[in-house]
Amino acid sequence: MKRVIVTGGLGFIGSNLIKILLKKKYFVINIDKATYSSNFYNVKTFSKNKNYKFLKVDINNEKRILKILEKYKPNVVFNLAAETHVDRSIDEPENFIKSNILGTFKLLQSFKKFIKKNKKSLLIHISTDEVYGDVLTGRSKEDDRYKPSSPYAASKAASDHLVYSYIRTFKIPAIVTNCSNNYGPRQHPEKLIPKLVYNIINNQNLPIYGKGLNSREWIYVDDHCQALVKIFEKGKVGNFYNIGSNINLNNIQISKTLIKIAKMKFSIGKNVKIRYVKDRPGHDMRYALNSSKLINKLKWKPKTNITKGLRKTFDWYLNNPKYYLSLKKKDITARLGNKVK
Repeated sequence: MKRVIVTGGLGFIGSNLIKILLKKKYFVINIDKATYSSNFYNVKTFSKNKNYKFLKVDINNEKRILKILEKYKPNVVFNLAAETHVDRSIDEPENFIKSNILGTFKLLQSFKKFIKKNKKSLLIHISTDEVYGDVLTGRSKEDDRYKPSSPYAASKAASDHLVYSYIRTFKIPAIVTNCSNNYGPRQHPEKLIPKLVYNIINNQNLPIYGKGLNSREWIYVDDHCQALVKIFEKGKVGNFYNIGSNINLNNIQISKTLIKIAKMKFSIGKNVKIRYVKDRPGHDMRYALNSSKLINKLKWKPKTNITKGLRKTFDWYLNNPKYYLSLKKKDITARLGNKVK
């Protein structure tokens, strides 16, 4: 039985990845420090699975991480532990430096020691398309230069560079992935889609930054997770892989699609209307990835079209009202990153 460590497994992508790994009969150790964006609701459907174990640990705890690695001897470590919300990085950038840069450094230090006797293990570091910065035309390739705009994106860019430096200098077996905007079940409502769903359900207006024309490449979370499994199985050490859907929609299009989905399910309230609000500082206009390397060399492709994916996402939140109740209301409704301090 393959043994897998997922860091940040109480979060959105991590919990969905664990769900898929357990279905493949892997033994999964979830390492998470259980902060505001972590949620035990995310793992409730498999928390008692005999092949699942949760450990409350910060990846900055180098000694503890090394002991865990030596005890379980994982075939692969998926590193998803990170602060991820751009708005929060504008308000509190220091947390992103500690988690995303120093945390990755400490994990690399632990992994470097571990692989001296466990050379067949692999580290997959999960990153973002935001490291490439604003892409007004075309699509970013793996060898394009990094030009991050926000403290969040800069912290992820730094972590990517750290991983690659350990590959080159210390010969650790690692891979870096850069994915587009994820959506789907279990995503914290500080992010656009679950926040809009919450507001539609609760008859509130839909706050959209600026003119709503900011374009993102959207991928359903299960498609991303399947790509990560494929990269574990067939990816080449030392490589970077973009993971995207090739589907771009702006925020207005996302909002109107969700309203249309909601109208098919219930009579929406009169307050459910798009409301344009002050844009956040440094807001990139467009992200877009070229995923041909992953598609052609590893034979992966996304399976979920955006309309079907948004319907599945809306249904999950509608059928899981306790998910929102498990969060602090201010974490759902508060506006962050509104001004530069």
